[in-house]
Amino acid sequence: MVEANGDENMNSHRKNKKPWGWRLNTGIGTMVIAVLLAVALASKHSPNFSLFLDHHKICRCSKDSGELSGIIEDSCCDYETVNRINVAVLNPILQQLVKTSFFRYFKVKLWCDCPFWLDDGMCMLRDCSVCECPDNEFPESFKKPPHGSISSNPLICQRGDPQDTVDRTLATKTFRGWIAVDNPWTNDDETDNDEMTYVNLQLNPERYTGYTGASARRIWDAIYLDSSPKYSSGESCQEEKVLYKLISGLHSSISIHIAADYLLDVKTNQWGENLQLMYDRVLRYPDRVKNLYFTYLFVLRALTKASDYLQQAEYDSGDHAEDLEAQSLMQQLLENPELQDACPLPFDEAKLWQGKNGPELKQQIQKQFRNISSLMDCVGCEKCRLWGKLQVFGLGAALNILFSVDDMHNQGQPLQLHRNEVIALVNLLNKLSESIRIVNEKASSVERLMNGIPIEPPKQNIKLWQELWKTVINFGYRSQM
Repeated sequence: MVEANGDENMNSHRKNKKPWGWRLNTGIGTMVIAVLLAVALASKHSPNFSLFLDHHKICRCSKDSGELSGIIEDSCCDYETVNRINVAVLNPILQQLVKTSFFRYFKVKLWCDCPFWLDDGMCMLRDCSVCECPDNEFPESFKKPPHGSISSNPLICQRGDPQDTVDRTLATKTFRGWIAVDNPWTNDDETDNDEMTYVNLQLNPERYTGYTGASARRIWDAIYLDSSPKYSSGESCQEEKVLYKLISGLHSSISIHIAADYLLDVKTNQWGENLQLMYDRVLRYPDRVKNLYFTYLFVLRALTKASDYLQQAEYDSGDHAEDLEAQSLMQQLLENPELQDACPLPFDEAKLWQGKNGPELKQQIQKQFRNISSLMDCVGCEKCRLWGKLQVFGLGAALNILFSVDDMHNQGQPLQLHRNEVIALVNLLNKLSESIRIVNEKASSVERLMNGIPIEPPKQNIKLWQELWKTVINFGYRSQM
């Protein structure tokens, strides 16, 4: 009876015990499901990550990529040279230059009534607005306002990450070596100090703010209307095309910066790249990319034309060490032999205003651009207004350098720039340089994404996949024992 009971128990155990292969397969199947779920979660937070890679397809796609090549229209440089010089020379210097004390503070009039319509723009994010920060956040030279023009009870900013902080204050001194002059191409009055404030551009990055909808569209519609006038003859001259391409290139750059620093998830405050938006607004339109390059070379030409003036200027912000660095970086930028050899004349402004109606056309286009600068007061988002004003002001400075001082007809008229014009010009060139760098870095990835071809995952996601797969293998070995 005992043996019989033992056999029955053993037989019962064998019936209940699953085969080893079944247990292993079930365990591995469970782990694979877990791995797939984990990778799916990783893919959610990294849109460019794909579990299944087809490197053959990626390589084949890269061979057919639609990269721009040849001479840039209406300029004297080619795309390949511009890309190479931008990465090797211009972008690294500009990135350092805009961080110095002299170039990171921009004086701007943020509170103005729209001269064209009643503004009704709304922003989704608090980062769209500007508040006055406590005086102890700035150097001594920026603490006290002149003539008591700021309230004695300033608002306290909400503290957060540097990229989320917006602050402004007034300076107590005028930087030495600069004169207060008005640019005939823009509508801002640089002598109206009572309504101007200084903004730290490094604490106010150009990025997505949530400013969209009818108000934003109305701004751009009005800008393009002024940059693309229709004359009775129905013809468009070279000068009109230049103005349109400058505005289009600036628009492309702004869109690229918005897409490159986008709020992907409001609940988690997750920021990152929105490649779909970058493609929809810029990269799918070759003309918009071409106009970006054109605007970049136009502003670069203005900077190089003013080389003597800028090298002799006094960069004084009160921080002696940083001012010396700003002077040195400016000299490196303007005297770089590689830049001079590769692209000595980025844009030839001498070809414009040559006809009999040249002076009249120049005045007309100058008036149109002044209207565009006035439209910046209609932008409903304060941070958007800040960057809109700075970049339009910088473009106005470029126009002033290239067209207001004519070497042939006004040899006795010296170039005169306001300090704020130079700050805007350098920061604009940096933004355009960054946009070109982003386009070159992301264009192939965006193209693959739009064609439904997986993009090679970031290294951290590859590591995650390897670790998870190792866990599956180890689990299989443990199940075998």
